[in-house]
Amino acid sequence: MSCLLLGRAIELNTLSLEHVIPSQGAMATLGNELFVANYNRQDVEVFDTRSFKLQRRLTIPGLGSYCFGLATCIHNGCLYASDFNNNIIHRVDLSSSSAVKKWSVASGPAGLSVNKAHNVVVTCGKVNKLQEYTTDGSLVREISLHLSDLRHAIQLSTGDYVVSYFLSQGVVSLVGVNGNVVRSYGRTQTSNLRQRDRPRGLAVTKNDEILVTDSKNHRVLWIDSLLNSVQVLALPIDGGLDDPWSLFLDESQGRLYVSECSGRRVLVFKNKA
Repeated sequence: MSCLLLGRAIELNTLSLEHVIPSQGAMATLGNELFVANYNRQDVEVFDTRSFKLQRRLTIPGLGSYCFGLATCIHNGCLYASDFNNNIIHRVDLSSSSAVKKWSVASGPAGLSVNKAHNVVVTCGKVNKLQEYTTDGSLVREISLHLSDLRHAIQLSTGDYVVSYFLSQGVVSLVGVNGNVVRSYGRTQTSNLRQRDRPRGLAVTKNDEILVTDSKNHRVLWIDSLLNSVQVLALPIDGGLDDPWSLFLDESQGRLYVSECSGRRVLVFKNKA
């Protein structure tokens, strides 16, 4: 089992625990900064990824209590935050933290991601839609899915989307731009792994391998790009993971960030190679 970190394939069991941050929530990095949106707060904590010290709190006016998604875009130099209860996306210009733009989206925006076109992909869980917007808030496309309780979606290099959602005990699917499910993992495959239970956060490597938090089973799963094979990611943490919700893969720095809901901490794993 391997993925791409620092631009080359490595064995995932070479990851070591580098640091534990006393925070939890949706995460994203840009440059030497880690952004964490704590639940039930109306600001975003900003940590230095070299010292892991809290640098500041980024206030986002009008941000609701449930921000389930953060995404950054180096091309546009901005941070996006989803506002689940208010059905809004907030865009923060990181060159001037006072420059905040927002726009309305479909009901229940949860996970966010940025695709290769530098547009933000919004997972709208209450209406089972994916929406893609430009950085100025113009709608590019809307995809209606025959799936329920969507959590997160990321567009792959093929143009398809990998989507996590709650259905029975949880499923991860590949979905085309027409909304049709190409392939799913989680309901019919025979495996020595117990059923996925509440898959939430997603991360995708440069070669389209998938990492997903399996929150109620307290683990992170690795799935190949065709959803044919799945393995538990062996992360070196005493006592194991505690309800992991979100994760963020920073291949440029060889790091995997995992945020625990019950554990209320962000675990930073580093490529030892």
